[in-house]
Amino acid sequence: MQQSKQTRDMFLTRALEKILKDKEIKRSQNANLRQECEKTLDKIRNELQAAGGQDGSFTPIEADSYFPVFELACKSRSPSIVSNALDCLQKMIMYGMLVGNTPDAESPNQPLINRVIFAICQCFTGVNTDEGVQLQIIKVLLTAVTGNNCEVHEATLLLAVRTCYNIYLASRNAVNQSTARGTLTQMLNAIFSRMEAQAEHDEKLAQKLQLENGLNESSTEATDNDASSLHNSKIDKDEAQDQSQEEFADFNGYNSNMAGGDLADHDVTSVVEQILNELVDNVVGGKEETPTQQEESSETRNGVDAEAVELEEAPSISGSLTSEAAAAAGNSKETAESEESEILRRNLSVSHVLQKDAFLVFRSFCKLSMKVLSDGAPDPKSHEMRSKILSLHLLSSILEAAGPVFRNNDMFISAIKQYLCVALSKNAVSSVPEVFELSLEIFVKLLEFFKTHLKMQMQVFFKEIFLNILDSSSSSLRHKRMVLDALLKICQDPQSIVDIYVNYDCDMSAANIFEQFVSLLCKTAQIANAPNSAAGDEVKLMRKRSLECLVTLVGGLVEWCNDLYVNPQTMTNLGKEHQTELGEQKTLGVISSSNQGSCRSLHSDSSDPMNSNPNLLLGLIDNPETLEVTKQQKDILEQGIQKFNSKPNKGVLFLQTHNMIGSTPADIAKFLHTEYRLDPSMVGDYLGEHEKLNKEVMYAYVDYLNFKSMDFVNAIRIFLEGFRIPGEAQKIDRIMEKFASRYLDCNPHGTVFASADAAYVLAYSIIMLTTDLHNNQVKRKMTNEDYIRMNRGINDSKDLPREYLEEIYSKIQKKGISLKCTRSSASKPSAFNKGVISAAQRMREMQTMADNAKVLMEAASHVQAEFICTKHLEHVRPMFKGCWNPLMAAFSIGFHYIDDREATLLCLTGLRQSIRISCIFGLSLERDSLINTLSRFSLLEDTVGIRELEWKNREAIKTLIQIACTDGNYLQQSWKKVLKCISHLDLIQSIGSGVKDQTTTAIKKSAVIIDSSPILTKTFGMDKRLATIQESMGETSSQIYVVAVDRIFTGSTRLDGDAIVDFVDCLCEVSLSELNNPLHPRKFSLQKLVEISYYNMGRIRIQWARIWAILGEHFNVVGCSDIEEVADFAVDSLRQLSTKFLEKGELPGFGFQKDFLRPFEHIVKHNPRAGIQDMVVRCIERMVASQAHNIKSGWKNIFSVFTIAASHDDERLVELAFTTTSSIIRQHFEFYFASIIHCFQDAISALREFSCSRFPDTSMDAIQLIRLCANYVAEKPKYFEDLTGDEPQYGAQAADKIWVRGWFPIFFELSCIINRCKLDVRTRGLTVMFEIMKTYGDTFHESWWHDLFQIVFRIFDQMKMPEVQIERTNWFSTTCNHALFSICDVFTQFYTTLAPTLLSGVYDQLLWCIEKENEQLARSGVNCFENIIISNGHLFDEETWQLTCEKAKLIFQLVAPNNLLTWNPSKTNDRNELQRLQLFCILTSEMIECINNFLFLPKATKCEDEANLAMATADEISEETHESGELFPRLNKTQLLNLVQCLHKSHDLAKRFNSNVNQRDLLWRSGFKGKTKPNLIRQETTSLTCALRILFRLHENNTGGYETGDDQQIYPVLHRTCQIAVSYYIRITTPAHRESWSNILLLILAKLLRMPGDKFTQLRNDLHLSLCDLLLFDLRSEVRLLLRKYLIRSESLNNTVA
Repeated sequence: MQQSKQTRDMFLTRALEKILKDKEIKRSQNANLRQECEKTLDKIRNELQAAGGQDGSFTPIEADSYFPVFELACKSRSPSIVSNALDCLQKMIMYGMLVGNTPDAESPNQPLINRVIFAICQCFTGVNTDEGVQLQIIKVLLTAVTGNNCEVHEATLLLAVRTCYNIYLASRNAVNQSTARGTLTQMLNAIFSRMEAQAEHDEKLAQKLQLENGLNESSTEATDNDASSLHNSKIDKDEAQDQSQEEFADFNGYNSNMAGGDLADHDVTSVVEQILNELVDNVVGGKEETPTQQEESSETRNGVDAEAVELEEAPSISGSLTSEAAAAAGNSKETAESEESEILRRNLSVSHVLQKDAFLVFRSFCKLSMKVLSDGAPDPKSHEMRSKILSLHLLSSILEAAGPVFRNNDMFISAIKQYLCVALSKNAVSSVPEVFELSLEIFVKLLEFFKTHLKMQMQVFFKEIFLNILDSSSSSLRHKRMVLDALLKICQDPQSIVDIYVNYDCDMSAANIFEQFVSLLCKTAQIANAPNSAAGDEVKLMRKRSLECLVTLVGGLVEWCNDLYVNPQTMTNLGKEHQTELGEQKTLGVISSSNQGSCRSLHSDSSDPMNSNPNLLLGLIDNPETLEVTKQQKDILEQGIQKFNSKPNKGVLFLQTHNMIGSTPADIAKFLHTEYRLDPSMVGDYLGEHEKLNKEVMYAYVDYLNFKSMDFVNAIRIFLEGFRIPGEAQKIDRIMEKFASRYLDCNPHGTVFASADAAYVLAYSIIMLTTDLHNNQVKRKMTNEDYIRMNRGINDSKDLPREYLEEIYSKIQKKGISLKCTRSSASKPSAFNKGVISAAQRMREMQTMADNAKVLMEAASHVQAEFICTKHLEHVRPMFKGCWNPLMAAFSIGFHYIDDREATLLCLTGLRQSIRISCIFGLSLERDSLINTLSRFSLLEDTVGIRELEWKNREAIKTLIQIACTDGNYLQQSWKKVLKCISHLDLIQSIGSGVKDQTTTAIKKSAVIIDSSPILTKTFGMDKRLATIQESMGETSSQIYVVAVDRIFTGSTRLDGDAIVDFVDCLCEVSLSELNNPLHPRKFSLQKLVEISYYNMGRIRIQWARIWAILGEHFNVVGCSDIEEVADFAVDSLRQLSTKFLEKGELPGFGFQKDFLRPFEHIVKHNPRAGIQDMVVRCIERMVASQAHNIKSGWKNIFSVFTIAASHDDERLVELAFTTTSSIIRQHFEFYFASIIHCFQDAISALREFSCSRFPDTSMDAIQLIRLCANYVAEKPKYFEDLTGDEPQYGAQAADKIWVRGWFPIFFELSCIINRCKLDVRTRGLTVMFEIMKTYGDTFHESWWHDLFQIVFRIFDQMKMPEVQIERTNWFSTTCNHALFSICDVFTQFYTTLAPTLLSGVYDQLLWCIEKENEQLARSGVNCFENIIISNGHLFDEETWQLTCEKAKLIFQLVAPNNLLTWNPSKTNDRNELQRLQLFCILTSEMIECINNFLFLPKATKCEDEANLAMATADEISEETHESGELFPRLNKTQLLNLVQCLHKSHDLAKRFNSNVNQRDLLWRSGFKGKTKPNLIRQETTSLTCALRILFRLHENNTGGYETGDDQQIYPVLHRTCQIAVSYYIRITTPAHRESWSNILLLILAKLLRMPGDKFTQLRNDLHLSLCDLLLFDLRSEVRLLLRKYLIRSESLNNTVA
């Protein structure tokens, strides 16, 4: 370093000259100093002359050589000399002239700087030290310690700090005190900042070295814990090594020989060992000074009081040096305290002298803060008090500025645990407010920066000290307020709050810190006011501060989970996709204070199942679900412990039921051992019970203990520290008996006991001795001799050794047997006690609190506990669920009973934030309860009526509105309460503004009628207060409230998809409640519903569908309201909304128009008022007129409305609806058929209803419109084919769509018209139906015809439902006949299409008609059967004829009146049966005629009869002619013979009936067949006639188309039939009957005469005799003539043969 002449002259020459000029230099005691000054000054001058006046240079080593003279000056008693010397030293150190890194000549093992600092510090001699000297000492020490030119470490550093500390305490000058305090702060900052900077430098250097050496792995751990990691990597290149040394040396001006050696030349292990040994041996000094030191100390501290001496001696424990100690530091070493040595040896991270310095300084101040204050009232000016306060201040500053090294280095963490925390546990219960406040400040900083390492310590601080102080009656209000201030700071850090919950409340073995935290804050917020004013103000301040803490805490939780919150004011209506999944927000944060696992409690044998698997623990440690389960298990455990402390057996059973402890006695015993929260008295009672299980548990409990090699007194102490001895002698006897047995089992040899009985008696006597000696109620204490006398002869009738008993007595006398501290403290109750206690009692309680805390803190200092630094947002949910109820209670009480605006606002803010949390996590119960509370605050509930609103109520209203605006996405069903309040607010505003509308007038009139109404007698019965109340209500009508409420509804556009649905749903409920008030219904919410519908018109269709599902139902109800004004408003609102929706249009395939138009349909259907229905129809008419081009799916609802209107009795309404329908079909069908086609069926249904209306003209026009619709279907089939959406229901074929969506509705509705309407309308409908079939039937598919005929057959369903009675006679004679014949026409027209599939069905339908016992219907069925055969028979194939004949045969069987021969009124008097027989007779005749007609045609049969008559008078036999169209030839022989068989049966039945005169008389008398006796002559003759015709034709044609041999089958039937006919005729007795048979005889004779010769001869031979018998009777002339011709031909034939 280069120095100029002027510099040397200034720093050295002038200083020495000033010293020599000082008058004190002449004193004898300064003679040596004067000489040295002159020598030194001459030496400097000679050097200057030798240099020739040129600039010279000298190194710091040369400057160091001038130090001895200044050392002598410092030892001078002259303040001016000392000041000059110190000033020069300060400047020399500042400018680097005096570095002091060279070895001291007097102590070569120490650097010179140590001697320099020691000389400076010796200048302070106590209280009487000159104030200027004090200031100079402070300056030079500050320069030396904080400067970069010299190195002050270890003991020297402590000496410098101690000197400044003592100056602060001893100085009477306030400036010097402040300067000393500031200097200490700067020193500490420099010490700790250098340590942090050095660690950062080392880390960067290590990373650079690793990079240069090609290492691929990155450094993941800071080197501040082990500075020797600079050399952990092997450096191959010397250049890299040199570079590292150079950079190390240049840092902060230090050379590479820090701490007296070159670190680069040593192995890591050796360096660490060297520093450890040096630190343990050289730095940590003994507690006692040597006699020489004590003498010197006493000499140099003449004016310093005892406290200053103590303060100076305290740092000497950490290596402070006196003058003689500094000189002998290299030769003499003192032994360190075992505890401190253990700390230093355990923490191998002390690798750098800077860390050593920081550690020593920190520990020194921790010890200084532990100094005990003197008894009596604390004196703030005393050295003890000032020392404690200063040390705490400095510790606080250290923690405030702590860097990464200090926060994470194991050495400093251990120091904090073993020194700072223990010191804090003492100071935290101090009665001195300033000390207590500083302790709280340090505690907050520890929690903020070191909580990850101090889990157990934080629990002790919270549970045993601060929360205990807040809860204790022995604490002053000021102390409690300061605790609240500290808690407020804690609450401001959400991370700390959540960490507290996760690490303590969710830890099975930890206390519920968060729960107690919140509970005590809530209790404090609810405490009653104090009687005196001063305390009352303090209590109010505490309550307010508690509320502030709670609000801050809840706000912190809101901030913690804020990532899950979405403000609707910043969102659009996009649904809830913005929410992130819980559990995926942040990464896992786990911090462990030990690298070798963790212990989660003070007890290593905790029953926590997580401890058994550390890997599982690490995987699930910050899992919210797992922690919540743990919390639930903990709650169960605590509930079980509570039960145990009340009734032990029930508690054990409860815990076993919930699998918290095992079922074996060993499991229960282990639980009793490890669970410190159990009441010791209850444990003792449980163990002493006589039950078997209790005994087994007691045995297991005792066996759990190991008394091996333990003396008897210690054994019994350990045994009884876990429970309290029960009071019953029997219980004590059982317990002590087992103890004695266990003790001897553990110690089988080497005891003084001859048997277990001796041990048992001695144990009993020890308990008695403890009670006697340590119970204050025992006046006469037991002496040693008394105790020996009491135990005589207990050892198998011998005495125990006297010395042994005396030792026991001595031990018990010194310390009685007591419970373990954790047991005793666990059972201590804590509550708010309102009683007044004395100061002495308060001090005792605080001291007990401090003692317990110290014991627990010392125990916790050796425990490593896992700490979870959580990041999950989900933790807030269980936290809030556990504390929301007390929070709500605290805010409620604060709102009602604290008349302070700021406190009220705090309560409202807390409620608002609590609601936010419950909303975010979907906690419906909590959210609803909180909102209900807030609504009660606002006085806007129905149950409270209308009262005067105070300012706090108005603030509550604002808060409620704010919640609605900001948390709307989460309110769900809580919207109902909010909207009810808003509705009530509107009513209040109306009343407050003085508006005299119909509603408010009705309210006032009804005020005295119904008490339950919110506006009734509670308000308007008090006329005197009405004006005041109205004035307070008027304040709510200000623009602020109006705008805020409007913002809720306008802001609904920003609610997500689910929220808007909830909002609309709740608003609909509120609207209904408004409208359902019979006295004063209101439309406020209904109007708002319309408004929000307009606001949200831009939402996507998916959301609108859900909204309208609710709105539509609401409009359904409102539109049907009994209040016409409300219904009108609803319909008009619907019209406006619908028009808006229609203007938006709709794409094909969607159905939203159908949804929002459905309310019109519901209203017109369920509202009976004609005016409302007319309004709905007119609304629809206007929408159709203006928006027809936009209507798509809405056509369905439009036609549905018209369908309902068509059934109305009001002709004007029906005409209006029909006119609109007609215009749609005639005009809009042409242009918008593609849109309307989806609703084509609905259009036809509407036309059906119009057709069935009461107005004939409308009905006829409607049917004509249906005919027009059929034209559209026929002309535009492509539209139906292109329809989509019906494939799953109807199939995928396009043709089927035409039928299902087009033709089927038309025919079906026409069938309904036919079935429902009057004759003229149904006839018109029937005509149109079959006209459409005939017109467009050629385009129908075969499958369609099947469905169509099913529709057609519905016309006859009137008979399928006999309960329906409608003009049956008219129906059968008109509609049925018309329909049946129309069916025949259609079937005939499209026979080729219909026959293959429908003929059988048609026959079956006809059979069904015939089966029904209705003459008209049955005869129509037979006629239809005949017409179908006649019209289409020529197209029948063989199979069809077979079917037809089978059906004919079946019909004969169905209608055969067989019961005519057996019916007897004496057996059955069923008139229906008689009518049925009469009908069957008619049908049989009809069927015979049917067979005859379709075989031979009706005209041909008549012609044949006429020809037979003509033959009788004719000269020649005419040839028989056959009609070309007859169907007889198309049937085969078998089919014809089957028909003949049916005819024979009918003939036989009729013949037998006609022959049974008695049965006929019986039937006649019973009313069968009119005025004459019933007969079946016509059936008898027609059936036989038809059969003969068939047989004669078969016989005639047997050679022309029948196989050979057929005549052998036909002729016998023919012969028998003819024989029967002739024979029966002969037996007929009545003329009329015989006359009816004339045609049969004519037929037989005519057919016989026309036969060729061979056939004539054959039949004549068989019938001749019978025919001859006819001559005996009076025959008809034509018969006679034909018989004559027969006889002539027979005679001629006989002659020929002859």
